[in-house]
Amino acid sequence: MIIFPAVDLQGGKAVRLRQGRAGDSTVFSADPVDAALRWQAEGAQWLHLIDLDGAFQGKSVNAGLVSAICRKLSIPVELGGGIRSEDAARMWFDAGVERIIIGTLALEDPKAFSRLCGLFPGRVGVSLDAVDGRLRSRGWVEDAGLTVDDVLPRLAGDGAAFVIYTDISRDGMQSGVNLPMLQRLAHSSPLPLVAAGGVTTLQDIQALYPLSVSGRLQGAVTGRAIYEGTLDLREALEWIRAQGS
Repeated sequence: MIIFPAVDLQGGKAVRLRQGRAGDSTVFSADPVDAALRWQAEGAQWLHLIDLDGAFQGKSVNAGLVSAICRKLSIPVELGGGIRSEDAARMWFDAGVERIIIGTLALEDPKAFSRLCGLFPGRVGVSLDAVDGRLRSRGWVEDAGLTVDDVLPRLAGDGAAFVIYTDISRDGMQSGVNLPMLQRLAHSSPLPLVAAGGVTTLQDIQALYPLSVSGRLQGAVTGRAIYEGTLDLREALEWIRAQGS
């Protein structure tokens, strides 16, 4: 089971939003490169990077910053936020990103998404961001008119490598994970699953861990919790290692 520490980029800083609201952010570091290096030093195997400016604006202003993070780190980086074209995907891969996370494009243009998966096999995942089971797109501000169950089979057929399921109502709220939903998805998803939203304490990691053994859970994303100290990343990683996987 992988813990993905999150570094969310907005205005050149590392921030965390509450429930994805652009105007409700907390700055955790004025230097996102330092934040990324901190999590690597604490033992992270991956970095989860989100370009919030790209997500809300549909284009990125953080290419230089993302490149700098990828150059500094020795661990792989996954990136999401506003990646809605083949050109954008190529730009991020050229910048050193190992895998990308697609949201809006996967929901609104299946043909283009399938082509992207074919061009970069094993490197394109999908962010499924939901409120009360209904998916959101375009930086979480629009109702996509779909549910997770509506799209999972098609995404697998299109060639997606993994999915990240975010419970928006819990994201950044430190309210704990939506375990019943994640249990269901871990045992029904045709694709590897990453949990996001509400990962707050070691108890959340311990609750999710069995799903990585008996189900398709690949890992969990955590942001605010490791910045504010309700979850100790090093302790959580040591606990997982002690379980033997």
